[in-house]
Amino acid sequence: MPLFQYKAVSATGEVQEGVLDGPSQSAIIERLQSSGLIPIRADETSQTTSKGSSGGAGKSFLARLIEPKKVTQNNLTVFTREIATLLKAGLPLDRSMEILLNLAENDRVRDLIANIRNEVRGGAALSKALDQNRDVFTRFYVNMVRAGEAGGALPDVLKRLAEHMERAKELKDSVTSALFYPVLLMLVAGVSVGVLVVFVVPTFKQIFDQSGKALPFVTQVVMWVSAFLRGYWPLLLAGLIVGAYWLSNSLSNPVSRKRWDQRFLENAVFGDLVAKVEMARFSRTLSTLVSNGVPLLTALSIVKETMGNMMMSEAVGAAAAELKEGRGLAKPMLETNRFPKLAVQMIAVGEETGRLDEMLMQVADTYDMEVRFALKRLLTLVEPVMILGMAVVVGVIIMSLLVAMLDLFTLPL
Repeated sequence: MPLFQYKAVSATGEVQEGVLDGPSQSAIIERLQSSGLIPIRADETSQTTSKGSSGGAGKSFLARLIEPKKVTQNNLTVFTREIATLLKAGLPLDRSMEILLNLAENDRVRDLIANIRNEVRGGAALSKALDQNRDVFTRFYVNMVRAGEAGGALPDVLKRLAEHMERAKELKDSVTSALFYPVLLMLVAGVSVGVLVVFVVPTFKQIFDQSGKALPFVTQVVMWVSAFLRGYWPLLLAGLIVGAYWLSNSLSNPVSRKRWDQRFLENAVFGDLVAKVEMARFSRTLSTLVSNGVPLLTALSIVKETMGNMMMSEAVGAAAAELKEGRGLAKPMLETNRFPKLAVQMIAVGEETGRLDEMLMQVADTYDMEVRFALKRLLTLVEPVMILGMAVVVGVIIMSLLVAMLDLFTLPL
């Protein structure tokens, strides 16, 4: 049976860790709970890790070198899930923070938890302590925690918040993993063509020069490209660096970023995918806020900040402005012509039935699935085109050399 590295807390707040074998993670969690422990983590592992491995003092130089320079989204999700588990088990907030401090994955997380713990011990509410670390905790996160404190359901809200973050990460990971293969294919194609043009083609040049025979036009073009790449590669590299710098500055400028976002949204190939990704993010975030008692107008202003596309963000702001005038949410969203019509119709039904938060979550689940289907369709189109394009380029290079060689062999002796 597989081994699971676990960390748990006893009724007195003592942290325990070790390795157990079991058929599944849920079985390990049940075994720990039956022993009177509060499970914090239970991750499958191939071997036993030392107890001191999570502390800063026991880290190797390599571990410190590759340690992230800031608190990552994964760190934040783990923190949220663990504090929700401890509070749900009845531990007080300051004691929960003390336990999480000992379980911190790296120095950045440890410092963050220490700052929050000190603020809480000083009498500040958790939401206020989080709000003082806005570089880590978003407005969405802070308002969710504030709503949980106001409703007396902080553990439940934190659990829903962790689930929201996990689902959002799943959506992001599905997009990233789907695009990995095309990007890798493009890199392999570029390297293959580069090796042919820069290293293989020049070996034939001396032979062709000695023959004194005019080369076919295609062979001349290939030879010219090879000579250009070999002679001017520093300029090409400098051009790529300047282009990357320009693109980075362009994306960081709000005016230029808006133009880029509009192009992506209106693109015939990628526009539909971008709209569906943004719709899934919008629906899940708004549903999570509304279901936890955040007023709809406040929730929309928060959601606007979470949107990745500025055109979609402006559309949310326009819908919020119309909502203030009493026009509801669905109709203004439809008038922006930015949101998928099916999603807007589902939101309209949610408004009419008084179950807006449930319908928004259903929209999010629907468009999570739509994103996966859209990615599959896109890759079904893109991958063959890339493979065919690479085959054509390599084929042209090889055929240009073969044609020239055949002409060379037909010379009279």
